[in-house]
Amino acid sequence: MCEMNKRNLFIVAGLLTSFAAGAQAGLYTLASVPEALKAKATVVTHLEEVKYEIESLDKTTYSVHKIFTVVNDEGKDALFFNEYSSKSVSLEDAEIRVFDGNGKQTARYRKKDMTTVATGEGLIEDGYVTYYRITPPSYPITVELNYELRIKSTLNVRDYRFIHPKESILSSTYTAKVPVEISLKYKPVNTTIQPIITDEGKYKLYKWRVKDLAPLEYEEGAVSPRSRYPHIALSVDQFSHYGYKGDLSSWKSFGAWINNLYTGLDELPADRQQFFVNLVKDVPDQREKIRKIYKYMQQNFRYVSIQLGIGGHKPFSATFTDQKKYGDCKALSNYMKAALKTVGIQSHVAMINAEFNQEPVDPDFPSNNFNHAILCVPGQKDSIWLECTSNTAEFGVLGNFTENRNALLITENGGVLVPTPKSHASSNVFTTRTTVSLSDDLSGISETLIQASGEYRETLDNILKEKKDRQKEAIVFYWGFKQPDEFILTKEGETATLKMAFSKIPEFNAGDKLFINPRMNKLWSSRLPKSENRKLDYYFRYPFEVRDTTIYKLPAGSKPDVLLKEKELKCDYASFNSKAWYNEQENAVYVATALILEQYKIPASDYAAVKKFFDDIKQEDAQKLVVKKGEAPKKAF
Repeated sequence: MCEMNKRNLFIVAGLLTSFAAGAQAGLYTLASVPEALKAKATVVTHLEEVKYEIESLDKTTYSVHKIFTVVNDEGKDALFFNEYSSKSVSLEDAEIRVFDGNGKQTARYRKKDMTTVATGEGLIEDGYVTYYRITPPSYPITVELNYELRIKSTLNVRDYRFIHPKESILSSTYTAKVPVEISLKYKPVNTTIQPIITDEGKYKLYKWRVKDLAPLEYEEGAVSPRSRYPHIALSVDQFSHYGYKGDLSSWKSFGAWINNLYTGLDELPADRQQFFVNLVKDVPDQREKIRKIYKYMQQNFRYVSIQLGIGGHKPFSATFTDQKKYGDCKALSNYMKAALKTVGIQSHVAMINAEFNQEPVDPDFPSNNFNHAILCVPGQKDSIWLECTSNTAEFGVLGNFTENRNALLITENGGVLVPTPKSHASSNVFTTRTTVSLSDDLSGISETLIQASGEYRETLDNILKEKKDRQKEAIVFYWGFKQPDEFILTKEGETATLKMAFSKIPEFNAGDKLFINPRMNKLWSSRLPKSENRKLDYYFRYPFEVRDTTIYKLPAGSKPDVLLKEKELKCDYASFNSKAWYNEQENAVYVATALILEQYKIPASDYAAVKKFFDDIKQEDAQKLVVKKGEAPKKAF
C-alpha cells in the first residue's frame, strides 16, 4: 500500500511539474492565446507586472517584467527597447530574452550589451538613452523583458499605460507601494478600472489589473497617444525633485514651486536695461513696445534644446541668455519677461503641453504634464501670448502648437490655470493670385502673388530660407503647384512672388482642344483616412482659409470652349466655392476659388460628412477647362 502511495505521489508530482512547465511555456508562444485576442493583434502581451515603490520623496523604484509576442512585421516597434536616464533617473539593470515561435530561447542580452548615448542637441548634454533593437529572423517572436529604474524624485509618477494600438493583453498589473504619509492621486482615463487598496504596515498598496483585452484599432488623425488610450493617470500631492520639495495638491501650489525656481533670474545688468529703455523710448503704445522687443529677440536669439537646471525645470538667468544669445523655451521666455520688465511691463512665463493634437491638461488633476514654456502679457481686455522659441512666428499669434490648451501662469502668488486662445480660420490664411501667359506652342510663364498669415506665413518664411531644390519640393508637394521647369521665389514686405516657366501648360490636348487645370495649384490634395467605424475625433492641424484667383491669358485666336460650372460645397465645418468666367476684352479666363475650414477638431460622429466634403473637392479639382486653340498669326514677310 505504501509503495502504491509513493508511486501515486510521483505520478501526481510529475503531472504537476508537467502542467507548470506547460503553463510556463504557454507564456512564450501563441498556442494557448484565444483567437479573439490574436485576431488583428500585431503584439500580444502574455504577462506584464509593473511595480512602483516610493521609499521617500527622494527615493523611488520602478520595475517592469513583461512577456510579449510580436506577431508580424507591423509590430516591430515593440522590439526596440529604450530607457532614459539622468542625474535623477538611473537604469539599474536591464535584461532581454528572446524566444522563437516554439518558445525556445534563442538569445539573451544584458545592459552591457546595449548602446547608451547622450541626449541633447550637441551644445549641452543632459541625460542618456540606453537602447537595443532586436532583429527578428522570423515571426512570431517572443520577448521577455526585465528592467529596473531608481528615481530620486516624485515629481513625475509614471502612469499605468496598459494597452497600445493593435496590442492585446492577457494579463497586466500595476502595483504602487506608497508610505501612508504620502497621498497618491489617481484618475482613470478612458477606462473605469479601480485599484484594490490594502494596508501593509507603514505602506499602502494600490493594485490595478486588466486581463483579456482585445486589440484597439489605430485611427489615423486622432488625439495624441497620451490622451487617446485607456490608462490610469498618477501623481502625488507632496513631491521632491532634485531636493526641492513641492506641493502638487493644487495648480496654485505647483505654480508657487516653479516660481521659486525662477526667482531672481529675470534681472538684466544696468546697461542692458538701458538698452531696452532706449529701444522703445519713442513708442507710446504698450502693445507696440512689446512688439518691438519681441522682434528684437527674434532677430538676435536662437532656440536650442537645453534640459539643465533642476531636471529641466529651472531656466538659465536672463543675463546668461543675453550673453550667449541662445536658450531653450524656458530661458527665452524668461529673457523676454526680463526685457519687458525693464520697461515696466509685467508678464508671466506659462507652462503648457504643446502639439496640435494634445488635449488640454485636466483642470481637476494637478500634475506635471507640461513640455513647453511660453509667455503671457496680461491685458485689461485681451492678453498677448508670445511663442519665444520661433524666429518667424507672428507677434501675438501662438499657432497650432499651443492654441486650444490650458496654460499654467507662473505668478508671484502661485500658479493660475488659464485657457490659451482658440484657433480661428481667419488666423491662418493663404491667398494666391496667379497670372498665366499661355503661348501658341502651349508653353507658358506664370506669376503668383502670395500673401500668408499664421501657420502659412511661418511655413512660407521657412521655405524662403531653404535651398532651391527644397523650395521646389515645397512648391509642388506642399503648395500643390504644377511642377515648373524653372522658378524664382522672392518676398518683399508682406507679399511673396513666385515666377515659374513651363514647357507645357495644358495637361493634355486633343486636336485643337486644350485641357487645362482650373488652377495652377491644388487647394486640397490630401486624402483623409477612412470614415467607417470611426470612434475617435479627427484633428486637422489647424483651421484655415485658402483663396485663389487664377487668370489664364490665352494666345490670340484661342477661346474658351468649356468653362467650369459654378460650384458650391458645404458641411457643418467647412465650405468651398469656385467660379469661372471669361473676360473677352483681355481674352482671359478667370477662376476664383475659396476653401474654408472653420474648426480643426471634428467629432467622430460628423467625420464621415467632412471626409466626403474633402473627397468632393478633390474630384472638383480634377475637372478641366477646355480651350479651343486658334491658329497662330502668320508672320509678315
